[in-house]
Amino acid sequence: MVFREEKVIERLKNLEAVLRKLGERERLTLEDYRRDTDAQWIIERGLEVGSSVIFDIGNHILAGAFRIAVDEYEQILDGLRDQGVISPELHAQLRGLGGFRNILVHGYLRLNPDLVYEHYRRALRTFPWFIAEIERWLAERRR
Repeated sequence: MVFREEKVIERLKNLEAVLRKLGERERLTLEDYRRDTDAQWIIERGLEVGSSVIFDIGNHILAGAFRIAVDEYEQILDGLRDQGVISPELHAQLRGLGGFRNILVHGYLRLNPDLVYEHYRRALRTFPWFIAEIERWLAERRR
């Protein structure tokens, strides 16, 4: 696979759009989240799409820029850390996102609202952090 910066930038814009939508409910408490089915669906879908975009960006970078193929989502995060694309601190915050994404995709109506809300609050911090670190890596790569 050939690395294409424009593909990463396009996906970062998608992640920013997801983050804006998730941010609209930033003041939502856990109790409100439990009661509001519409908010649950929006947040669950946003987390699913956002995590998928993160893994898509990571896979593209690893395969295109480093010629690294991976089989699992968590290996993408490990590879990004190992190649210096993301910091160890961000990696630690993103750990478990692959498993959580699978829960969102396959859990359907059996999702634990406390777990989803916890990941939602974390995503509000880690998604922008991921964007910033990928943009930093792209800028360094251009030099």
